[in-house]
Amino acid sequence: MVDKINRDVGQKIRNFRKCKGMTVQQLADAIYKSKATLSKYESGDIAPDLVTLYKLADVLNIQVEQLLYMVPRQASILANDMPSTFFKNSTRFYSYFYDGRNNKLVRCVIDISAHQDANRYKTMLYMNIKDYKHYQECENTYWGYTEHYDTLTAILLKNQATPLENITINILASFLESDKKWGLMSGVSFRPFMPIALKMLFSKTPLDETQELINELKLSKDDIRIMKIYNMLAVT
Repeated sequence: MVDKINRDVGQKIRNFRKCKGMTVQQLADAIYKSKATLSKYESGDIAPDLVTLYKLADVLNIQVEQLLYMVPRQASILANDMPSTFFKNSTRFYSYFYDGRNNKLVRCVIDISAHQDANRYKTMLYMNIKDYKHYQECENTYWGYTEHYDTLTAILLKNQATPLENITINILASFLESDKKWGLMSGVSFRPFMPIALKMLFSKTPLDETQELINELKLSKDDIRIMKIYNMLAVT
């Protein structure tokens, strides 16, 4: 188990380093370690001490929790009295949305970490990832909190690279058991710079990226009909 944890932490260090465009030598210099030592961290041959973990997080501009080993499903992490059934006893979720600017499906990974306070959990979102094994190598990384209420789950996040970009994701009726849930993400887009709102689909497991899934994520005729009635984008 110790070797597995060391390899997982090392893989995360490597992924975040590559995402930031840093070489092994550059990161080693930044944390005052040798290139050989950092290479051993990344391979999992040795484990970085706590002080070094915080140095790594600071240099990589991430939260230290993002470097820690997380069990994808562990009942003890999320309280059994959580009002949200969909999120109960799980720490990793997969979400999808359709980007009409470049006509492609965007995949995301959400890690929910330790219980912060009443109904609030630390949350990381990795957006536009290439593959699930190296999901830390992504276009945008967000950090914030998930808040659970009786009828709604709200995910409040800030872009780690550009703090101006805040997003909010609301998921209705998360108290109902389901393998998938629809949510509405609203915030600021930088391509181009403007406020936006879009549909997101959440799942406990990765979904098959079929044309049917893409069609679900696109704005439908029924979405447009509801927008004309209420003058708003809504998902249920």
